[in-house]
Amino acid sequence: MIGIVGGAGYAGGELIRLLLGHPEVSVNDLAVVSTSHAGQPVGAAHPDLAGTTTLRFTNELPADPDVVFLCSGHGQAKRFLSGNPLPDSTIVIDLSQDFRLDDAWTYGLPELHRERIRTAKRIANPGCFATTIELALLPLAGEGLLRDDVTVTAITGSTGAGQAPSDTTHFSWRANNLSVYKAFDHQHLPEIHRTLAAAGNDTDVIFVPMRGPFQRGIMASCLIRCERSAAAIMKLYRDRYEGHPFVVVADDLPDLKRITGTNRCCVGLQHQGDHLLVVSVLDNLLKGASGQAVQNMNLTLGYDETAGLDLRAIAY
Repeated sequence: MIGIVGGAGYAGGELIRLLLGHPEVSVNDLAVVSTSHAGQPVGAAHPDLAGTTTLRFTNELPADPDVVFLCSGHGQAKRFLSGNPLPDSTIVIDLSQDFRLDDAWTYGLPELHRERIRTAKRIANPGCFATTIELALLPLAGEGLLRDDVTVTAITGSTGAGQAPSDTTHFSWRANNLSVYKAFDHQHLPEIHRTLAAAGNDTDVIFVPMRGPFQRGIMASCLIRCERSAAAIMKLYRDRYEGHPFVVVADDLPDLKRITGTNRCCVGLQHQGDHLLVVSVLDNLLKGASGQAVQNMNLTLGYDETAGLDLRAIAY
């Protein structure tokens, strides 16, 4: 059995959609927990699923589930596990930030920790901004090429703020608008620094996050001083991500539409003199959240890493 806790939110809805289409999962394998929607069809919270499944929300997990996804807000995963201890044999994948810096949990970035994830029982799914930036910088970090501060500007869609409405997600404020928030001290910075250090290159990342006037997707622009040739850097990226099915190294600088609705991260490079621009784009609800969580589940259960994630972008 697979449990989804916090199934009424954006990440929970994406997980339901992905798992209903997963070749190794049946609807009878799923228990979607939501105390606010218990007994209601999942389409009550996720209209895109209305009429496609008989699945209903429940108010509790089944006994001894095989996998549990925690999709509740930050801080709520710890509280849930404290009040609902799960067997050591249960694979727990947490999509919040609660355990990303906890050494007892495996950081669920497959492009860095794939083999550790295969045997893990407690997996902390990376943050959406963090995944975008880490995948942009991992090849350079692995070669010790991040010698100076790295400057990153990244813009995210409104779904990155979650389902609960706020002043900055209100349509009349968000539409036709841009804003900077949490400059220099975004909550994803500690996991970014830790990941780059684990890859072999601890460096300071100067991060300026922005809110964009669109629903989903993240674009990160990373500016690095790098003396290697453009051809050498391109080869480094292609070699580093060979065999990683969800990272695409593009021949140009990517746009959001080529990845929205997919579990792919697309990375593009531009070199001028000793300056290197790395642009990284992904869907914050998929590779930045639920899609990556399913990718991690696939690895832990021995399924094909891409199972249930053969998704296509809609570019027009």
